[in-house]
This record gives sequence, C-alpha cells and structure tokens, in this order.
Amino acid sequence: MTSANTPSSPATPSLPAPRAGEPSHAAARWRVLCIFSLGFLVSYIFRGVNLGFAPHLIREMGLGAADLGVLTSFYFLGFACAQLPAGLLLDRFGPRRTEAVLLLAAVAGALVFASAANMAALAAGRLLIGVGVSVCLGAAIQALSIWFPLSRMPLLNGVVMAIGGLGAVAVGAPLGWLLSWTDWRSVSYGLAAVTLAMAGLLWFGAPEAGRAGKQSLREQLRGTVQVFRNARFLRVVPLTLLNQGIFLSVQTLWVGAFLRDVGGHTPEQSARLVSVIGFAMMGGCVCAGWAARHLERAGVSLYAFAGAGMCGFIGIQCLIMAGVPLPPVLLWAAYGVFGSSGILAYAVLARSFPDALIGRATTALTLTVFLSTFACQIGIGMVLDLWPADAGRYPKAAHLAVWTGLVALQVLAALWYLLGARGGKAVAQPA
Repeated sequence: MTSANTPSSPATPSLPAPRAGEPSHAAARWRVLCIFSLGFLVSYIFRGVNLGFAPHLIREMGLGAADLGVLTSFYFLGFACAQLPAGLLLDRFGPRRTEAVLLLAAVAGALVFASAANMAALAAGRLLIGVGVSVCLGAAIQALSIWFPLSRMPLLNGVVMAIGGLGAVAVGAPLGWLLSWTDWRSVSYGLAAVTLAMAGLLWFGAPEAGRAGKQSLREQLRGTVQVFRNARFLRVVPLTLLNQGIFLSVQTLWVGAFLRDVGGHTPEQSARLVSVIGFAMMGGCVCAGWAARHLERAGVSLYAFAGAGMCGFIGIQCLIMAGVPLPPVLLWAAYGVFGSSGILAYAVLARSFPDALIGRATTALTLTVFLSTFACQIGIGMVLDLWPADAGRYPKAAHLAVWTGLVALQVLAALWYLLGARGGKAVAQPA
C-alpha cells in the first residue's frame, strides 16, 4: 500500500471500461466536472444566502449582530460536524451516491428554514442545510481525482471553486434584486426545489467511477487517524483554516456591515462589491490553478505557491484596514482573488495521500475550515456587540479591532506554514 506521505499520482487514473451505450472516458470526465461543479454551486449559494436575507431577518425576527452570527454559523456547524462521517461515506460508497443522498437533508433544511417562525427553527434549518451540502466540495475533489490525472488537480479544483463562486455572485446584486419583488421565504422554497433537482441530476446523470471501498469501519477509522497525524496535513491546516475560515465568514455575512460602517457604502454599492468579490474569487481560482501547474514546471512547488497566495490575503486585509487611497473595486477584487488561494491546499494534500484516503483527507481539511468559519462568524458578532450599535451600525473602531485580531492570528499561522517550506519541495512534480 502507498505510504501516507507518498503521492498517488498515476499518469492516468484506473477507470472502469465503459459498457455498451455508455459515454467514452473523455465524455464522462467532462460530465463529472460539470455535474459536481453544479453541486458545489448549490452549496455556495446556501453558504452566502444569509448575507442577502440579513436585513429582512433582522427586521422580521428582531435579531442582533450576535444572533445573526450564531444563526448563519449553524450552517458551518452542521457542515463541519458532518465532515468525518462524510469522508467515510465517500471512501466507501463513492462521490455520486454519497452527495445525491446527503443533498436530501439540505432539501429538508431549506423547507424548515422557509417555514420557520422563530430563531430555533431558523437555526435548525441552517444546521440541516449544512449537513446536506457538507460533501459537495469533497465529492467533487474525490470524483476529479478518480477521473483525471492528479497533475491537473490544481486547475480542476480551481474550476470547481470558480463555478461555485457564481453562488457568491448570486447572493450579491442578483439576490438583492430578487428580494425586491419577493420575500426570503419564497427564495428558500425555490432553493429547496433546485437542490432536489440537483440530487436527481447526480443520481441519474453522473457516471459511476466503479470504486467502492472494501475496508471495514475499523480500518476506515484507522485511516482517518492516519490523516490527522500526517506531518504535511498538520503543517498545511492552520494557515488554510484561517485563510478560508476568515474569508468565508466575511464574504458570506460580515462584509456588508464592514462596507457600510467602515467604507460608508450604500446597500446598493455594497451589493455590487459583494458580487465583485465573487467574480474575483472565480477568476482567482482558475488563474491560480493554471499558474500553479506552469510554475511547478518551472520549479516552484505547489506548497510554496499556495503559501504565497494565503500570505497575499493577509497583505490585502492590511491595505483595506489602512484605508489606502485605491478604488474599492480594486481592493475588494484583490480580496476575492487572494481569499480563494486556500483552495490550493486541497491539491497539496491530494498528493500526500493514497487514493483510498483522499476522501477523508479532503473532508478532514474541510472540517477544520468550517469549524474556523463557525467560530469566526460567532466571534465577529460577539466582538462587534461589545461596542454600542446605532440603528444597527457599529463604530469603525469595532470592525478594525476584529480585523486586527484576525490578521494577527494569520501571521502566526503563516510563520508555521513557512517553516515547512523545505518539506514542500518534496511534493511530486506533475507529469
């Protein structure tokens, strides 16, 4: 068996021979990419939809900043709690069946959220949604690792994230427009219908890789422990979880309040900038994946390139906090580009584990990211509430205090990551 520190990077994945009437491997590969990317898009819309719902929930339910942070974070809590079981399911039943079945929980969660009459019901709905879409990213990465050579994973992961990033765009200006003529409950019912259709598309439309796990539960749990003990995993996780956790918590909830209270932007301007962040994240994901492959051929390791991107995110946050005289569109576009750089960590880990552990390695990293996002969303709201709010607005000093603390944590994690740069050179180069 391949060592946990040895990349499983065959030039061509071992795939089942197509049966009569089935598409060729080339056609199946692109179908896998499209269908699983759409599943991640649904996940991303759910992730950020409360950004648009927030003013309506505050007005209808009387929620404060801390309440809104807790409510929104329940999605990330459900997502995080489901990661380890989801990893076991992925490695046993494969990405197609696992994601299709779990999406039914997201359908139920959307229906509970849409009909909720109080905070408890809203939180329960968000929790169910988080559980239901918890496997969307892990399933996509695992499916791509089965159907494509691992040398293409940085670019393909970027494509998946870019398509998912359309969800970040959708919860900006498009969602604002939609809520101008309907209400948040109707939108939630619509999302339930879309998610049900997505589950059907996965079950009936995605090709099966023909790779079901045969390990016992004890062997699978032993493999999970192996993931958490892996030296590369422990080196990559701290900076990645902060990069992605902070980016997601701000992008999906707190960026609107920051733009309003610190930047002085109107709701319409803020919605446009939220969409700019989403488009920039999409472009950043694709460009980073393309650049990573070409830079590796020039001798720059994927580990080093991923670290540089995440350090760039720290720098952009400092520029925004300092109020540098640059156009907001430029600053927030850079925020989206560098905020997406943590996705490269998945490709780093995919090369550090054998095929049988890729599902669990991916979901283990996602677990840490979403626990971080859960903590950040609640923590930001709690810190903001330490300052007196004026008609729902918080002082500039409150936001800057939050961002300063988060930047300090990222700097410490970056130092830890950089200490592993020598080990990063050991990562196999692409074919």
